[in-house]
Amino acid sequence: MLRIDGSHGEGGGQVLRTALTLSIITSTPFEIYNIRANRSKPGLRPQHLTCVAAAQEICEASVSDIQIGTTDFQFIPKNKALPGRYHWDVGTAGSTVLVMQTVLLPLVMAAGASKVIIEGGTHVPYSPSAHYLRDAYVPMLIQSGGEVFVSLDRYGWRPKGGGQITAQLEGWSQLHGQDLMERGALERIFGYGVATNLPAHIPQRITDHVMRQFDYPDIPIDVRPLRDNSSRSKGAGLFLTAEYANGRAGFSQLGEVGLPAEHLAEEAVYNFELFNTTKATVDQHLADQLVLILALAQGASQFVTPEITEHLRTNIWVIQKFVTRDIVADHHLGHVQIKK
Repeated sequence: MLRIDGSHGEGGGQVLRTALTLSIITSTPFEIYNIRANRSKPGLRPQHLTCVAAAQEICEASVSDIQIGTTDFQFIPKNKALPGRYHWDVGTAGSTVLVMQTVLLPLVMAAGASKVIIEGGTHVPYSPSAHYLRDAYVPMLIQSGGEVFVSLDRYGWRPKGGGQITAQLEGWSQLHGQDLMERGALERIFGYGVATNLPAHIPQRITDHVMRQFDYPDIPIDVRPLRDNSSRSKGAGLFLTAEYANGRAGFSQLGEVGLPAEHLAEEAVYNFELFNTTKATVDQHLADQLVLILALAQGASQFVTPEITEHLRTNIWVIQKFVTRDIVADHHLGHVQIKK
């Protein structure tokens, strides 16, 4: 049984989620301790409990007793991921996206099709948004051979959550490596200015201000205002995706009380412009998850990211406990290489 220090490196929930994913795929039992030891609220939170419950269900694992605040437990998978219909509810505004990412790869590679519905937060701080999952992460997974479709069914903001995302997975996917050293030309920018349970002028102001800032006359730009009143909470945000010939990046900005709509546009566009001046093929957040996909893929892979973050270094550390494969990260060039 592997023993994993949950406080290593960045020391967040990513250590747990990556360990769960790889435990299922490689049939490797593990014990994790010091879970989120350096956080203001150490141990498992509701979304982490849902991650464990979801991972346990799809492989019929044995799990030692856990609850809110648990800092160590054992996870022993019984099977590979079992295809089927699954439905989990975080019960709070905890991230549905992080739960989905925990089970997505095992079910993509499972021996049959699956449908996964997860309820909770879809657009919350400190986690990828549902737009990012659908428009940035999933296309890179598809590009590696995964067959999956993700939909955003209902928005879930803090503090009430109540959102929903759904994934349809064909299963039987055999992942292959990617060469993402040269990103090529910028082909299009698209996105959404969103507001739920708020006046219609807010998403319109967000998108109008985005379009005023972009100066790319030869690049298709499609940023649309979306207003929705099905959420339990009020919320707003801007979610942009940049598509390159051989790369992709996403940029999100969540609204806050008292924060002008125009500020969302300025922050997200600024972050895009900053990325666009680099030679990176994927943004630093996508790099965290892409390295996991490519570590499970056949053949060598490589990509360039603007920064080798502590998140990325930590994920590589966890991956290499389960997968016997050289992963080399050049901190000066932002180059990550997954060898055969």
